[in-house]
Amino acid sequence: MTYCVGMALKDGLVMVSDSRTNAGVDHISVFRKLNIWKKPGERIIALTTAGNLAITQAVIDLVTEGLPLDDEEDIVCMDTVKTMRNAARLIGKALRIVEAQDGEALRQQGVDFSAAILLGGQIAGGRMRLFQIYTAGNFIEATEQTPYFQIGETKYGKPILDRVIQYDLSLEDAVKLSLISMDSTLRSNISVGPPLDVITIKRDAFELDIQRTIEEDDPYLKEIQKKWGQALRSAFKRIPPMPIDVPTP
Repeated sequence: MTYCVGMALKDGLVMVSDSRTNAGVDHISVFRKLNIWKKPGERIIALTTAGNLAITQAVIDLVTEGLPLDDEEDIVCMDTVKTMRNAARLIGKALRIVEAQDGEALRQQGVDFSAAILLGGQIAGGRMRLFQIYTAGNFIEATEQTPYFQIGETKYGKPILDRVIQYDLSLEDAVKLSLISMDSTLRSNISVGPPLDVITIKRDAFELDIQRTIEEDDPYLKEIQKKWGQALRSAFKRIPPMPIDVPTP
């Protein structure tokens, strides 16, 4: 399993993902979930994945190599697609192709055909956009009212995001928030783990602003773990106990 979060904010885009795909007593696999396509001044597209690794790798191969979009004869890939919406449609089509090829064989082995994808970025002539793409190939887009998406093990980090995130949050604070959300997930679920990939993309810049890989012993990650834990304990102590002299209705 994995955990990825994407935020489409006033100043740009933040995407964070872990790298763990399987965990057990004696087996841990690490694969990067973040993929980037870029042409300076023209496009910057980032994609994170959760779900069956073989499925998501096959989808990434297809959209990198190219395939016809709808019934068009021309081959389109992530380096040539003209809009972010068409990039989301391209990924959706790739998911349906892989499902047609492998879905039944997986089901015969008792394996669900499952994949979730976050796609964000900007292509010249269009605005910055963030999509969540589902297994069936359909997708939704982030808005000012709902400026973030999660995929994978979402339940541990979601309450933190819901209480803090706003569309006008700075990219600096958004990175901090996403890493706090990630830390809560790391603490509660062994199937999510570092290294963590972090990127930020400023609106209309068409290039990466920040690209960083955070290892388990990273000083900033350690500081987040320490200070967030201290802050939670301090807040807990400041909340008064439940009154015991209130009559029961």
